[in-house]
Amino acid sequence: MNKWMKAAIQAVAAILIVGGACLGYLAMVSLQKDPERKELAPTAPLVNAVVVAVQSMQMTVEGYGTVKPLKEVQLVPQVAGKIVRRHDQLVDGGFFRAREPLVVIEERDYQIAVEMAESTVTQAEVALEIERAEAQIAKDQWQKMNPGKEPKSILVYHEPQIRSAQAQLRSAGVQLEKTQLDLERTVVSIPFDGRILQTHAEVGQFVTVGQSIATVYATDAVEIEIPLRDSQLEWLDLPLDASGSGPGVTVRCFFAGALHAWQGSVVRTLGRVDVRSRMVSLVVQVDKPFDTTSGRPPLTPGMFVQVEIVGRHYASVISIPRHALRPDKQVWLAVEERLKSVPVTVLRLDKGHATISSGLSEGDVVITSSIDIVTDGMGIRVRLAGKEQE
Repeated sequence: MNKWMKAAIQAVAAILIVGGACLGYLAMVSLQKDPERKELAPTAPLVNAVVVAVQSMQMTVEGYGTVKPLKEVQLVPQVAGKIVRRHDQLVDGGFFRAREPLVVIEERDYQIAVEMAESTVTQAEVALEIERAEAQIAKDQWQKMNPGKEPKSILVYHEPQIRSAQAQLRSAGVQLEKTQLDLERTVVSIPFDGRILQTHAEVGQFVTVGQSIATVYATDAVEIEIPLRDSQLEWLDLPLDASGSGPGVTVRCFFAGALHAWQGSVVRTLGRVDVRSRMVSLVVQVDKPFDTTSGRPPLTPGMFVQVEIVGRHYASVISIPRHALRPDKQVWLAVEERLKSVPVTVLRLDKGHATISSGLSEGDVVITSSIDIVTDGMGIRVRLAGKEQE
């Protein structure tokens, strides 16, 4: 066979093989059955939810302010002179007791003035006695010479002289009282327990009347001014006059790495509304701020504190997460695996919660998840406390 014959045979064999493969594929395709079609049921969305309960709730309002002294005064002498002694605690930050001598002014000049005033009183007393004796003598002589008659002039019985001597005695007595008072005022004190805020007094320093030698404040109580919005006042029973005390408060402050608390009360509101912020300021008073027996630090003026004010009490309300409140004051409930939208009355929105006064009942399942497309009555799956309910 020549080479052309061999090539023709090989080509025919290749065509037969390819044709046989194609016939086999077509036979297999013709015998294969179509797969069965199965309808899948749509899956209801899975939502998170909480079971709500009716409860009583004490409303609270939070505010912030700076601690201030309840009483702050200037220590001012009422007499002039050189300071000869001063209290050991008459330094910035020092403490003192009520009526302790804080500063003593040189007393000798005032002691001399008292002695001179006492001498003047004695002289006035003698002059009055002399006038009374002379008046008695004059009266006896007149009655001897004019029995049964009264003199026409008051000078006969020395009445003007006696009144003048009495006036001199009173004047001398007042001057003595004034010098004694000045002597007492050489000892400068304060009628309450307190602390020194700032002092300018030194031994040997000459002070004048009305010169401030220290700034002091009382330690029996401090006050805190708390500005609040008008919407916050709704939850408080405030003392609008001086007829009684206001609600209790808890004052908190971080100091030395720890949180400390003090108890106080609202005592008044300020006499005006802030013209810029339109806020109303309450004044909170805390008694015994320097009592450290419980291990807490003193509540010192200048501290910035957070104040929680006890507000009104509500007997039957329901609290839900704030994000569970939908637009138009609607709440989604899970009722028998269906979503139900119900309107509610919102009493208060605060931080992360919404307080509901009506529209919900004990045991309602409130949906807290967000759903893109919502229709009332749609099927849902509910997950409570980490468990899935289908």
